[in-house]
Amino acid sequence: MSWYALSGSIEQGLAYGVLALGVYLTFRVLHFADLTVDGTFPLGAAVAAALIVAGVSPIVAVIVAFFAGMLAGAITGIMHTKMRIAGLLASILTMTALYSVNLRIMGRPNVPLLRQPTLFTHLSDWGFDHPLQALIVFGVLVLVVKLGIDWFLSTEIGLAMRATGDNPAMIRSLGVDTDAMIVLGLAFSNGLVALAGAMMAQYQGYADVGMGLGTIITGLASVIIGHALIRPSTVFRATLGAIVGAVLYRLAIYFALGAGFAPTDLRIVTAAIVVLALAGPALKERFASRKTLTDEELDALTQTNANGVVSPVRAGKEGM
Repeated sequence: MSWYALSGSIEQGLAYGVLALGVYLTFRVLHFADLTVDGTFPLGAAVAAALIVAGVSPIVAVIVAFFAGMLAGAITGIMHTKMRIAGLLASILTMTALYSVNLRIMGRPNVPLLRQPTLFTHLSDWGFDHPLQALIVFGVLVLVVKLGIDWFLSTEIGLAMRATGDNPAMIRSLGVDTDAMIVLGLAFSNGLVALAGAMMAQYQGYADVGMGLGTIITGLASVIIGHALIRPSTVFRATLGAIVGAVLYRLAIYFALGAGFAPTDLRIVTAAIVVLALAGPALKERFASRKTLTDEELDALTQTNANGVVSPVRAGKEGM
């Protein structure tokens, strides 16, 4: 273990924090099980890589990748709301189709960016060649996205979107188009996921068609871990928890590798982390409710007959 590897895990955690914020919008706000993110994450990477190789500015490539992700998310939303396809099935269909779309965009399974200008090389050319360059960039990015989501969810449209996830019948009776809210939420969520994919492609130096495998697990694990540690009583705390969970998730992977786990075991480690995060609150509540009998409870259970014989419960207590 080294500081270089540790800082790299934190950098990736902050980058995946953008993804976690996108998953938070669908998983917590809309209560929608969206698997489209497994396709939109590599979609963002593919679009950004293809544009950068074609000579487009990395900043423009990231923006286009964001809108490409929004389009993919909107397709899932339209299939669910207009075609009445179950949400989970609609997202699986979009995710499956995006695999071919990503291959078509890149033209091959992998596009290297090592000799191409990226956002990070541009910053170095502009004089910002700091050892913690990536950490600062991802930190600023995730902070801006977090504050933007906090603001958006406090607007009239954002409140309508939150109400759509909590009580669609009620908000529909007030004249809100819940179908539009679902499509907008899915589009915005997958746009953020594609944004994270575009940034990760430039950070890692390549875009790969398989880099989205397990993305939904990463996002869900980040949200669940973060909300287990930071109670999501407000939107500010909820988005903060998603970011903290993403960083802790990557640190858990880092320490698992440091403990001797092989890279091929990471899927098992990931599954174990998610199970513990999901079962943690229930186990904590169960152990808290399992209290030892107090003297008053024992007295209530104690029965003394006319001959003064004490019940076995009290006898056991006195013999202790």
